Amino acid sequence: MNNLRWRALLVAALMVGGAVLTYFGRPTVYLADQIGKPDLESLFPKQFGSWQVDASRPIILPPPDVQAALDAIYNQVLTRTYVNRAGQRIMLSVAYGGDQYDGTSAHRPESCYPAQGFAITFNEKGVQQLPQGSLGVRTLVAKQGGRNEPITYWVVVGNQVTTTGIEQKLAQMRYGVRGVIADGMLVRVSSIDSDRAQAHAVQSGFIADLAAAMPREARARVFGDPVS
Repeated sequence: MNNLRWRALLVAALMVGGAVLTYFGRPTVYLADQIGKPDLESLFPKQFGSWQVDASRPIILPPPDVQAALDAIYNQVLTRTYVNRAGQRIMLSVAYGGDQYDGTSAHRPESCYPAQGFAITFNEKGVQQLPQGSLGVRTLVAKQGGRNEPITYWVVVGNQVTTTGIEQKLAQMRYGVRGVIADGMLVRVSSIDSDRAQAHAVQSGFIADLAAAMPREARARVFGDPVS
């Protein structure tokens, strides 16, 4: 079965699954009420490994229309810039929402960056090695004029890591058939660098250091259940 036909069948299955969930009604139990909502400000350490928050750089907020869309979907948004001893900088952006029933695929970087005038010149699924296992990630490059921004991101729905809109919808449905509305977290790291391979390597080290510095409970919220 070729890839195009497989995707068509999968989309059809998602439509049927969505219809089934609609028939039985919207789930009423929120996972966030059972396990608690995280506090992003305290969940993500300001200093770990060779990294620390760069207080010399102002926080760059998204345009008002983008911010309004984020506020409508997410309960919390955290934006920081970190710098290491070598002077390399990483921008961290985290968005958390307690209601992932209807999905947030429109706000994945490969969708929201083009909406702000960027062109996606690289888009690939990858694997990030963590102390506790392998994490599925998506690596991108967004370009606008002279700005070249390599990106690594992933989305956690409940405790399931997703790197595509279809995976995200399937994760939502798995919770939905159990009558549960999952929460979700989008974690994005990026940097300004003309060398894509170098930037993604630095981002990989940053992510691994971040995971190593977090206690087990925090890692489960941020990285889901990595494959061992």
